[in-house]
Amino acid sequence: MTDKQPIPLSKCVEHALQQYFEQLSGEPPRGMYDLVMTEVERPLLERVMLEAGSNQSKAARYLGINRNTLRSKLSRYSLCQDSINPDHKLDDQ
Repeated sequence: MTDKQPIPLSKCVEHALQQYFEQLSGEPPRGMYDLVMTEVERPLLERVMLEAGSNQSKAARYLGINRNTLRSKLSRYSLCQDSINPDHKLDDQ
């Protein structure tokens, strides 16, 4: 086991937001809440479904939401069981 501590997710988001604002070059942002939620929710769902072996009941428990809510979210992002690829590397995006 390594002594290296994982970087907190909040720090990763903070860094990404800093870069986002820098790329705006002074332009005011629009719709940031929806942008951030969409950017975070899709990979969250993909990873949890992978960890749960595509079992929606188990994934819903991991997320602390009910299965119908999970199904709705999976549908929103066009993530069905067939589209969750266990060989997919989320950090390659």
